[in-house]
Amino acid sequence: MKNIDFANQLKEWRQYFHMHPESAFEEKNTSEYIAKVLTDMGLEVHKNIGGTGVVASLKVGDGEEVIGLRADMDAINMLEKGELLYASKNHGKMHACGHDGHTATLLGAARLLVERKNFNGTVRFIFQPAEEPGKGSQAMIDDGIFEEYPIDEIYGLHNAPFIPEGTIHTRPGGIMASEDNFVIRINGKGSHASSPHIGIDPLVTASQIILGLQTIASRNVNPLQQVVVSCTELHTDGVHNAIPSNVEILGDTRSCTVEIQELIETRMRSICEGICKMNGADCEFEYTHEFAPTVNWEKCVNIVATAGKNIVGEDKVNANCEPWMASEDFGTFLTHVPGCFVFLGSGKSAIASENTPLHNSMYDYNDDVLEIGAEFFAELIKVRLPQ
Repeated sequence: MKNIDFANQLKEWRQYFHMHPESAFEEKNTSEYIAKVLTDMGLEVHKNIGGTGVVASLKVGDGEEVIGLRADMDAINMLEKGELLYASKNHGKMHACGHDGHTATLLGAARLLVERKNFNGTVRFIFQPAEEPGKGSQAMIDDGIFEEYPIDEIYGLHNAPFIPEGTIHTRPGGIMASEDNFVIRINGKGSHASSPHIGIDPLVTASQIILGLQTIASRNVNPLQQVVVSCTELHTDGVHNAIPSNVEILGDTRSCTVEIQELIETRMRSICEGICKMNGADCEFEYTHEFAPTVNWEKCVNIVATAGKNIVGEDKVNANCEPWMASEDFGTFLTHVPGCFVFLGSGKSAIASENTPLHNSMYDYNDDVLEIGAEFFAELIKVRLPQ
């Protein structure tokens, strides 16, 4: 039976966060609010980890294992266009990715576990800053989170409007992609548009490179692997009657394993340098790693699947779902400790395209899944740390 008081509390928390969004490393009011709620629950609370991060701990019994539950707190620098009663009060910032819901969900899980104390061990509630730029988890790691507040495993979730509400999806291995950014600078020799033979055309060279990069996914990677190479910006110093001297291509790549990340970078560099050399142009190639892939540990997927089935039923749990090629800062945590990331379905319509997508200026978290998420986290701890 639905706990009306609990559901209303979750909604109140979530809508407060939605009304007061703060972007990466600026989550001061958010973290203070979280810390007060957790302190009022009687938890041991530590602030300012990795900037504005918060960690709270709850120990029950004499169990020695420690499990981390993580939520991200930051909003996006985006102007909200919806007309909600609790719309953003911070102009140009909004919770367009649902981190307001993630934070409220984890607070709800904390409340349930404080009340029930139906486990044996320690739970750490981790509220992470700056997920959107992919810097928050590393900031917490650099600040010594795993030394000061060690954990054996870590779990997190993300709302998913592209799957039906109340469903739980996960998978072993890569569930969300890395994000790597690149800049390709092509230096040729400009000339009058009527006399291309006396110059070195960097724009034609750039065109060949853009097409050549698509062979990485189609000819260098196993077709069963997930790879995206996208050129998203093209800049030149030319005008309508002059062939440019310089062209710059920007874009990003996505993949689900470290090995594929490395292959993409190596092949990109070879393609760019080879085509430039063939055309007599010079090439500068920059490649940066922004997000690690989110790679679930199989033993932890089994825990998640069991907990999920206990809460929403076996028919609403998919433990071998398709990966999502967006990126998640949670992946960095999984390079240090075992864990699992989960999609919590929040789509009111079974047809994905009918639901407002993430990172949309009209997005609003589906409050009907808050209690499901909190119960799932609490059940995960009960399953993982049995009495």
